[in-house]
Amino acid sequence: MRLIGWAIALAAAGLTPAAAQTPPSTTAPTTAAAAEPAVTPPAGTAQDAAKPDAAQPAIVPGSVGHMIPTPGIGEPDGRKGIQYQVTPLGERAARFHNGPLMWVAVLISVFVLGLLLWTMFRYRRSRNPVPSRNSHNTLIEVIWTVVPVVILVAIAVPSITLLAAQYNPPPADVTIKVTGHQWYWSYEYPDNGVTFDSYMLKEANDPTRQANQRARTDDDGPPLLAVDERIVIPEGKVVKFLVTADDVIHSFAVPAFWIKQDANPGQVHETWVKVDRAGVYFGQCSELCGARHGFMPIGVEVVPQAQFAQWVASKGGHLKGAAPPATPAAAPAATTPAAAQPQATAAIEQPATNQAATAQN
Repeated sequence: MRLIGWAIALAAAGLTPAAAQTPPSTTAPTTAAAAEPAVTPPAGTAQDAAKPDAAQPAIVPGSVGHMIPTPGIGEPDGRKGIQYQVTPLGERAARFHNGPLMWVAVLISVFVLGLLLWTMFRYRRSRNPVPSRNSHNTLIEVIWTVVPVVILVAIAVPSITLLAAQYNPPPADVTIKVTGHQWYWSYEYPDNGVTFDSYMLKEANDPTRQANQRARTDDDGPPLLAVDERIVIPEGKVVKFLVTADDVIHSFAVPAFWIKQDANPGQVHETWVKVDRAGVYFGQCSELCGARHGFMPIGVEVVPQAQFAQWVASKGGHLKGAAPPATPAAAPAATTPAAAQPQATAAIEQPATNQAATAQN
């Protein structure tokens, strides 16, 4: 039996591949590790994963597309009310909210609180040991039915006219298609031939910031709101936004414009703005859309018409109605001598043969 065991052990050793019998080298892994390039972080969060910092255009604060924001305008500033509005609809809605709507809410709250306190004092048990047996009062029931109806109608009339104005846009001067992704925005100017993606700018000390991402500065805007590519629209022009999404439901919202439009996959919704004040305005995705929902900011830069035309040209586009710029003719491909073609073909096919052989092994 002992001889049979030795025979089995020798047979197993003979069948073991030579690579497995060779003791592991202590220097090979170190050399291989030194030869491997640095691991690139996962793609999808960089401004342009194909361009390092050196290939990115220089950022000039104050230039078109990189205007320096005005503190307190178009961004959160700690106030407890509505942001300063810069569109006609926004100004109208803010006046309605801060005027009649607020006063009606305050008066109703004071009246109900006073009535409650008076009832608690007037009809307390010590003053009314024998409670009243009245079951109803026709006059009081008519009053508390008619008065709320009148108040609601008074609120509904300006509310409905404001809502109708939001969905009855004038003819658009600029059209922008907005597409929400997890977790960034894509913008397309179909009449101008301009398309780009917009990502949040990360802090300089953020460990998730990739090497090809520039860090946020105060000239870009507040933290979590600054973006690498802003929407640029002309001042005093009607801009129509066509809002959609390609994965989950997002929401395109800019508080200073008084717009908040859901972005649904497979649907295109419409909203519009007319901004009469140049500046930088920020918003965010306002619909819970996944783990990085809070990192989908929106940046809009409003500039004079001449600067808008300059920005469109810098993006390789053209103004609405103008002919697109001519595409330069491609250089003719260099011809390969006939004698060199078989060698090139063999050189290309050889790695594939080696890979197949390696896979089979």
